[in-house]
Amino acid sequence: MIRGPWKTDIHSYEDARAAAQRYLPWMVFDYIDGAAGTGAGEARNRAALRSIQLTPRVLRNVSARDISTTVFDQLCQVPFGIAPMGMCNLSRPGADLMLAKIAAQHNVPIGASTVASTSLEDMHKASDGNAWFQLYFSGDGSGTERLVQRAKDAGYKTLIVTLDVPEVGRRPRELRRGFKMPFKIGLPQFIDFALHPEWSIGSLIAGKPDMANFTEPGWEFDRTESRARADWGFLKRIRQMWDGNLVAKGVCHVGDALKLRDAGVDAIQVSSHGGRQLDSGVPPIEALLDIRNAIGPDFPLFYDTGVRSGEDIVKAYVQGASFVFLGRGMQFACAAGGAATLAQYWDLLAQDVSITMAQLGCTTIEELKHLRMQ
Repeated sequence: MIRGPWKTDIHSYEDARAAAQRYLPWMVFDYIDGAAGTGAGEARNRAALRSIQLTPRVLRNVSARDISTTVFDQLCQVPFGIAPMGMCNLSRPGADLMLAKIAAQHNVPIGASTVASTSLEDMHKASDGNAWFQLYFSGDGSGTERLVQRAKDAGYKTLIVTLDVPEVGRRPRELRRGFKMPFKIGLPQFIDFALHPEWSIGSLIAGKPDMANFTEPGWEFDRTESRARADWGFLKRIRQMWDGNLVAKGVCHVGDALKLRDAGVDAIQVSSHGGRQLDSGVPPIEALLDIRNAIGPDFPLFYDTGVRSGEDIVKAYVQGASFVFLGRGMQFACAAGGAATLAQYWDLLAQDVSITMAQLGCTTIEELKHLRMQ
């Protein structure tokens, strides 16, 4: 039975994931849902998040709560944004723009991926300037610098340099499905698409998703290409080229964080790429606290990886985050029912943050940040 978005009702990340799994071809679902190796690294971080305990407080008069916060002097209506994700239109046609528009509505940052299925210029416009451009090092770096210039010309104020993909992690689930970009269609994929007609018909009508930042003849991007040549000299060149905010993403080591701060980045994003790079990697939610303790209370530390709920968002702030980003849950919400279901998921996250704050006796996000000092 084909399900319209009006028939989809979600109350949690798990609801969105289950609805997305019904709608998406196996190949696409495993690409979004998958992780490196056996998935142990992703599971370990989820376990670490679950193990963080929060102490409820009473008689604090928390009737007036404010979940807004600031990031780079921008007032955000909610304390979470959207992490950069490649090829979001695979989850549902137009998903990139759905995400950009909800970011604009709530005045929060959205990462526009190098490998987005909507151009960086269109993402910036649709987000009302809330998009931050996410950059991968590629090849000899010349194409990378070309993208930086495009982002400057488009009016971007913040650049996210993703540093934790010297080589693309081995992700068996997508490899077993034969996931490649562009698609290579064989008999297994043909059967997969035939068994998911709503997705297949919608994608056929909208046109196949592609890497929209690489449409010029002779300019291609290979998502599996080695990026191992990126070094501190590369970061120095990007810092010299970019006079806006510079965020270093994919950091879990205290020494790296301190060196990045000294190298002039404006913020560090603690992340393990959603567990998609190193199966035995340390839980980034634990690394967040270590880095915060080492780098001091004021340096901007952003966080993503494993965030599923409003309580997870609160836990990240208590562990030292200055701002929190979510990834695949947003894609699952788009897949589950389009813009309407994305709005449901967004609202339940905001409500969950507010309810959790009430339980903790806090009325502002700033108070959450001070809980770690108690």
